This record gives sequence, structure tokens and C-alpha cells, in this order.
Amino acid sequence: MKILRHLPPVAQDIIYSVSGTLIAAFALKSFLIPNNFLDGGVTGISLLIHDLYHWNISLLIVTINIPFILAGAYHVNKKFALKTFACVIGLGLCLTFVPFQVVTQDKLLVSLFGGFFLGIGIGLAMRGGCSIDGIEVLALYTLKRSNFTISEIILGLNVIIFLIAALKLGLATSLYSMLTYYSASRTINYVIEGLEEYTGVTIISGQSEAIKEQLVMKLGRGITIYKGERGFMRHNYQHHELCDIVFTVVTRLEVRRLKNLVNAIDPNAFIFTNTIKEVAGAGGVVKHHKGH
Repeated sequence: MKILRHLPPVAQDIIYSVSGTLIAAFALKSFLIPNNFLDGGVTGISLLIHDLYHWNISLLIVTINIPFILAGAYHVNKKFALKTFACVIGLGLCLTFVPFQVVTQDKLLVSLFGGFFLGIGIGLAMRGGCSIDGIEVLALYTLKRSNFTISEIILGLNVIIFLIAALKLGLATSLYSMLTYYSASRTINYVIEGLEEYTGVTIISGQSEAIKEQLVMKLGRGITIYKGERGFMRHNYQHHELCDIVFTVVTRLEVRRLKNLVNAIDPNAFIFTNTIKEVAGAGGVVKHHKGH
């Protein structure tokens, strides 16, 4: 990942997209298809139709994705649609011509690692600016016409897929396929967001000067200062004073150390945290962060 940052954006997108397509094809052909397992989304629909009617899986994936690609051109942009179309065609070609071997027939291994590799493939493709599975576009389209969130829409569509699978292929296959979907979705999150999540920490304290010094000099973190007021307590609402509100970004492994440093200075300091999906700028990594 770090090596790719030095390449031009176009080269990065191509590498991510090609790698994602190959890995997704490997997951499908070496794990899911031979064992009649499903995933969610458009891929799940294609696999379900393939299992029921034995139609060509490559043609199914390409054909079923085309309406979503066209919707993506309208709801996202044409560049996204073209890149997605290229990835879907590439996936179909890989499934047809690349001689991937079946890895295992153990149902638990298939559901876990089939979902894992499929998640890596889809996640890398998304990092490359395209989508191997068009269900996200469908969810975006439905979102504009309903009060449901994208996550709720995708969940609802997948529930329908797994219910049909339970009726047509058996409950055990449906349950294993749900495990595959869960494994894939969690892996996608890791690929897109990174294995190491960052945490934004906000600190409000009357001892802000000492806290700022400890964060910068001892913890080695850059800080951002907001000007605010503290006080306004229920038992003494009239008492309030100006203060510096301190914000910094650390890895989640460092949150406990930061809290210990702050509590040693001011046990009554108000601290709250929030998860940050990605950190960029000023070196791009928190470990070398000099300022925000």
C-alpha cells in the first residue's frame, strides 16, 4: 500500500482494480462456485441463478451488472461506470479463462475464506474507484426514493436473496452463505479503511497548557486547538471560563496511554473519542504527524 502511494493516481487505480478482479475471480472459482455457495448483492444473485438453472456464471455476472453500471453512470459519474464495466468484463474473462483450482470442499473453510478473498477483491476494486458488485448503486438509487439508509437497503436485498436460497437450495447452504457474506463485508471494511484505525481525541480541561505540552513533547503528537468555553454546570450555571479545546489523532493502541497522561494532569478532564476512517496529509501517517 505504501509503495503505491508514490505512483500516479491512474497507475494506482489500475493496479487496485486488476488485483481486485483477479482475487475476486479466485474466490468465486476456487471456493464459492464449486461448492454452490452464495454471497450477497449482484454476485449473490448471479450465483443463485447459476446454482438453480446452471447458466454460465460469467455471462450472468456481466449481464446482471449492466443495468447497475448504467445507473452508476447517471447517479455517480461516467468515469465510475466505465471503470466498473471494465472490471466486470475482466471478472467474467477471468472466470472463463483463468484455470483456478478448487482449494477445499470443507463448508466452514469455504464460507470463511471464500468470503475473505472475495472481500479483498471487492475492497481493492473499490479502492481503484470502481465496483465489482452493483448493489451499492441500486442502494444509492433506492435511497433517494425512500427513508431507509443504504445499509438497511442492502441488508433488505440480501435477506431476500438468502431466503430464496433457503427455500431452493436448503437452509444449511443459506446459513453458510450468510457467513460468507459476513466474512466478505468485514474484509471489505478492512481493505478500504485499513487494518489500523485511527482515533480522534478531543480534550476539554482547565489544565490545557500542561496537557498540550505532554501530547506534543511526550506522546509526540501534533495537536489542533479550538477556542471555547467550559463550565455551565447545573449546580453552578453562571460559572464559565474561556479555555483551549485540544484535538489530536492517535492510533487506537495509544488511546489508553493518552488518557493516562491526561488523567495524571487533570483527573476531571472531559475526554471523548471518535473513530477516523482515514488519515492523510502532513506525511499521511499519524506516527510522523507534525500538525493538523
